[in-house]
Amino acid sequence: MACTRRTKTLVSTCVILSGMTNIVCLLYVGWVTNYIANVYIKVPMPVPEKKLEGDKKGDTLRIIERLDRLENVVNQHIQETPLKGEDVLGDKSFSDSSLFAHWGQELSADSRRVALKMFQYYGYNGYLSDRLSLDRAIPDLRPDGCKNITYPSNLPQVSIVFIFVNEALSVILRSIHSAMHRTPSHLLKEIILVDDYSDNDELKEKLQDFVSATNSQRPGFIKVVRHDKQEGLIRSRVSGWRAATAPVVALFDAHVEFNIGWAEPVLMRIQEDRTRIISPSFDNIKYDTFEIEEYPLSAQGFDWELWCRYLNPPKSWFHQANNSAPIRSPSLIGCFVVDRLYFEEIGLLDEGMEVYGGENVELGVRVSNDLWATGLSSWLVWQCGGSVEVLPCARIAHIERAHKPYTEDLTSHVRRNALRVAEVWMDEFKSHVYMAWNIPQEDSGIDIGDISERKALRKRLQCKTFRWYLVNIYPEMRMYTDTIAYGVLKNFLKSDLCLDQGPDTDNVPILYLCHGMTPQNVYYTSTQQLHVGVLSPTIDDDDNKCLVDVNSRPRLIECSYATAKRMKLHWIFTQGGSIQNRKSKRCLELVASNDNEFGYQLALQKCTGQKWSITNTLTLVK
Repeated sequence: MACTRRTKTLVSTCVILSGMTNIVCLLYVGWVTNYIANVYIKVPMPVPEKKLEGDKKGDTLRIIERLDRLENVVNQHIQETPLKGEDVLGDKSFSDSSLFAHWGQELSADSRRVALKMFQYYGYNGYLSDRLSLDRAIPDLRPDGCKNITYPSNLPQVSIVFIFVNEALSVILRSIHSAMHRTPSHLLKEIILVDDYSDNDELKEKLQDFVSATNSQRPGFIKVVRHDKQEGLIRSRVSGWRAATAPVVALFDAHVEFNIGWAEPVLMRIQEDRTRIISPSFDNIKYDTFEIEEYPLSAQGFDWELWCRYLNPPKSWFHQANNSAPIRSPSLIGCFVVDRLYFEEIGLLDEGMEVYGGENVELGVRVSNDLWATGLSSWLVWQCGGSVEVLPCARIAHIERAHKPYTEDLTSHVRRNALRVAEVWMDEFKSHVYMAWNIPQEDSGIDIGDISERKALRKRLQCKTFRWYLVNIYPEMRMYTDTIAYGVLKNFLKSDLCLDQGPDTDNVPILYLCHGMTPQNVYYTSTQQLHVGVLSPTIDDDDNKCLVDVNSRPRLIECSYATAKRMKLHWIFTQGGSIQNRKSKRCLELVASNDNEFGYQLALQKCTGQKWSITNTLTLVK
């Protein structure tokens, strides 16, 4: 599970940050650093002595010269994760690293150097972890009602699977210790460790010593599965499932700590209905201090890029006035517990996916179909015959890393996996995934592999439509069926510049070098609205921003507000033609500006015939 949580009022969003290799994308981040609070080591960037070969109009030189103005998030990506085999520490000060913001001020310079190097390698404070007890106490964060529940004596046994690659040994051992000490021994049949081709020597001999010592007391209790090449998180989970023998399998990352009483509520729900897939409620182990941070109870969902997200529990859960009751969830964020044989019946995970991402959504969408009931309400469940629940009484703390070690280009794998899910399960709504990623639906250039087996699985399971799923299970998800064109919006006068939402707090669209990231996504609707920026995933999130003529100036206003106030938000647009406000009759155009570093700025003025184009069309824009 590689999801982190960003809280916005009652809604928490799962965000996965990955490395950026496009220099223009790096520059853009300077506009949006209001989202980032951490401070990282600042290292001066080199400036080239001459213009790069093939550079057009000096753009590359200008870009590189601006690198020293990049804000914190860029420093996070390029400094906190070192290049392989490169020592970026040197003799530099450590005072600006996020690792030392709340920890480590008393350490010597040498100790800080060691701690920072470990932090760069693991994405969390491995130095501190090595000095914490493997059996440390953590706070009992279960709701009070959980502590008075009695459970059957004949609950099924569970196999716990831990997936890891180059994890800190102390973190793995603490995960194992907490599982052994906080799971009743008669319920925990075995622990399975899946090593996805780690090259950390500590995870070979020393880990094997621990396994051998444990198995000498409980023969066969810990099994180790080692891959001979890196398979990624998705196939690693399937490897762990194949090695499991208990009736129930729990698939977890190897950087968790189990809370007291986590197993009984999970196993009871599965015993009552084997088609339930269960997620515990997650708390946070802070990556720097390893303190436990309580998280609010949440359901789990996804956005249209299929990044995982935390959601508000459904209204029906609140109406029960019982904070220990199971929470119906549209999806899973990654770690889950499932009946071993049922998992096979519904097709396991999609092993055609790569590395990480999308499998949680694919599984959550897949496992449902029928009508089921609990004491106070009846809920329709998902597409193919099961249900998904989050249990408040099963709490597990999980380290949210500062950066991810799975791959140097995590985003490309998540995007590919998302398209596999879209093509198999999402019917006409697959367009939403392509729109969110700003990819053409036809000839996307992305090889998603063979999906014929997954389509055959859907047919065999007789699954319901994705529209049914959205209407009945995930009604919070916004639909964008009125979108007729999407992508980046360019003016023929200056085709290397794109319409961009600019700094989020300004609500003023700008022109910026085209990079194709989310802030340059534009969506044109059949109602003649131009949405700029991210597609708002759910009704609990801020609304989309629409381009509006405000006193002859282009502005970005929440669409629902602009509509309610009858503002000038409707635009007549033809592909390769002008963009004219339907009410004011003014056109969105480029005007020369010496004050702008790119030589032009946006303006609303009398139409002069300037032409615009948008990258992708779903229907003819005319």
